[in-house]
Formats: sequence, structure tokens, C-alpha cells
Amino acid sequence: MSTKALIGILLAGTAGILIFLFVHLSGDSSKVSIGSKEATACSKGGEDCLPDVTYVDTTGKAHTLESLHGKVVVVNFWATWCGPCKKEIPDLSKLYKKYKDQGVVMLGVLTSDTPSDADLLNFQSDYEMEFPVVRNNSDILLSYNYPGALPTTFVFDRSGRRVGKPRVGSIHIDELDAELSQLAAQK
Repeated sequence: MSTKALIGILLAGTAGILIFLFVHLSGDSSKVSIGSKEATACSKGGEDCLPDVTYVDTTGKAHTLESLHGKVVVVNFWATWCGPCKKEIPDLSKLYKKYKDQGVVMLGVLTSDTPSDADLLNFQSDYEMEFPVVRNNSDILLSYNYPGALPTTFVFDRSGRRVGKPRVGSIHIDELDAELSQLAAQK
């Protein structure tokens, strides 16, 4: 093999590696476009997948990975003492009522405080909280890497893949509405 041919092979291989690295490292790997192949490739226990935990709401209903399969899932971490949480709860409730018949499940995971059942029921009434409330447990907190800021919201598509990054702080209700509209329309 001649020197020119060997240099050509090395240059072509190097160019191929550089192109591969550029394509895979230049995009925002935390965002998965809705309906993309990556969005449908969620496997049980995958890093950006809906965690395999059981969410038991305050009515006693268990929401398991199996029961949530094929649904759009919104998981919102909040607390009764959290001002931004109180502000966004009525808006989240409106979105829940708008999309619940379209396969959207919203779960409010209560963290950082433990009100009595009666106090929690009063809170839900005062803040027009329509979606199910789940008291946190170690499995849920560990599965979501112990969200440090409240509120924090996670959105998962029908395949169980997390859509975008976790939303830390108050959510923009119009953005979430548009996103849920798009996700709910997918089958």
C-alpha cells in the first residue's frame, strides 16, 4: 500500500470521527423533540424515562408505571408553604381539567411538609387543586434525584420519555398548555 493511500485512509477516518462527534455533541441532548425516534425509545428504568415507582394519591388510588403506560404524565413537586407553588396550582388544575380526558395524568407530589389529611383537603379546596396529590416517599424522591427547588415539574410523553429538562420554579402555563396540546394529540 502506498504512502498516499495510507494518508488518505487516515484522513478519511479522522474526518468521519470528527463529523460523528460534531453531530452527536452539538445538539442539546437534554431535549427530545416530540414524536422523534428518541422520544419513542424509552425503556423501563432508562435515565430519562418515567420512573418505575408507585404513586399512591390521597384517595388511595395507586398510579403505577403500567397504569400510566400510553399516557402523558406531568409530575409536579410542591409544598403547602411554597408561594410559587400556590400561585401555579390553579393554572395546573385548569390544564388538568382540560386534558385529563385526552390521556394526560397530572400528579402533585407533596414534599417538605406533612399536613394532616384535613389540612391538606382544606388546602386543595382553597387553591382549587383538581389533580391527584401524592405524599412523597423515599422511592419517589430518589427516582427524581430529590428535587431541591420547589416547584419542580417533569413532563413525560406517551412512551414514558421525559420531554425537555425538569422545569424548576414556576412554570409558564401557556408553554405547558401548548406542549400538552401537542403531546395529547399524539397516539
